[in-house]
Amino acid sequence: QVQLVESGGGLVQTGGSLRLSCAASGRTFSSYVMGWFRQTPGKEREFVAAISYRGDSTLYADSVKGRFTISRDNAKNTVYLQMNSLKPEDTAVYYCAGGRDYGSRWYVSRNNYDSWGQGTQVTVSS
Repeated sequence: QVQLVESGGGLVQTGGSLRLSCAASGRTFSSYVMGWFRQTPGKEREFVAAISYRGDSTLYADSVKGRFTISRDNAKNTVYLQMNSLKPEDTAVYYCAGGRDYGSRWYVSRNNYDSWGQGTQVTVSS
């Protein structure tokens, strides 16, 4: 497992941008697929984006495709989520997650991840 700490959340207007960061500690970061999930009250935590351990493969939820970009810097043990053209429906607590990389077919599943951050709030005002 790795320990994960998110940062970069906040309040932004519709159409604005935010960049989330997730700092990891632990030697297994570079071998982990890293994902972002989000959750709103009363709803299940949903997949947003994931990036393979090498950084050469990414996957996005349809709702964010073309607006969000996930990236990672293994030298800094950090994964990022650049969020552009934000909409009110993007409002949620965003969680960083890490897990063994068994291939992209598993990236959307919460069960694939054994390490989770504490979450960071993103609020998009209309």
